[in-house]
Amino acid sequence: MRGLASVFRTVGVLASAGLLAATAAVPSAQAKPEPKAPKEFVALSSVDRTIIQEMRYTTVHNFVGEKVDGYRQPLCILTRPAAEALHRAQVKLLARGYSLKVYDCYRPQRAVDHFVRWAKDLQDEEMKKEFYPLVDKSRLFADGYIAEKSGHSRGSTVDLTIVKLPAAHTRPYVPGEPLVECSAPQDRRFPDNSVDMGTGFDCFDTLSHTDDPRIQGAQRVNRQLLKGTLAEQGFVNLPEEWWHFTFKPEPFPSTFFDFPVARRSVAGH
Repeated sequence: MRGLASVFRTVGVLASAGLLAATAAVPSAQAKPEPKAPKEFVALSSVDRTIIQEMRYTTVHNFVGEKVDGYRQPLCILTRPAAEALHRAQVKLLARGYSLKVYDCYRPQRAVDHFVRWAKDLQDEEMKKEFYPLVDKSRLFADGYIAEKSGHSRGSTVDLTIVKLPAAHTRPYVPGEPLVECSAPQDRRFPDNSVDMGTGFDCFDTLSHTDDPRIQGAQRVNRQLLKGTLAEQGFVNLPEEWWHFTFKPEPFPSTFFDFPVARRSVAGH
């Protein structure tokens, strides 16, 4: 009992000196709050609810083969000017019986870092057959498929395609299912309810170059429809990727953000 009383006296002394409170406050003081998006960012759905969202990096169906760091929810986040420009493009396409479908929008820097780590691991080729069948993984940096910074992290770049309405149902990817080359004919590739663009999304192949001369007929028409419709609203296409567009002028031309893709990041905007 005397030992227990001694403990209580010690606790009382520490508490009166404020030492216990200071000690308890250390962990919370060290914890960094999760960054939030600047007020210029919005959820695309708050600007246009009709644009289809199939956010690939929240799933395992992507070239990494796992959910990507920083993607907490299947949500498209963009700067407001980019989102409003997409809305204007969507209005044009809806009148023609089509809809936009986004695959990726704002991308946190931590996601880019995930891509870089994956690219440096030359043993991990789980998704090679679908996404980069003709490219040696050791060439991903040199050939420009992977970089340590991405325009997506500035908030005004989007990866997207066009869907003919009414949109057909797309079955989910089953992990471990047989993979088919992203450059194969559309009826052999993983099913996607988009119009035929000649390759799948995120296909590391020169066939993905927007104006590759091997892409002809309906595939070329579809690419030009996407490119032309978005160009009218201020989007500039990346020539190496038919799906990649950046709104100009960018509100944040040199800032690479790292807040997570989550509703709380843009809550109240």
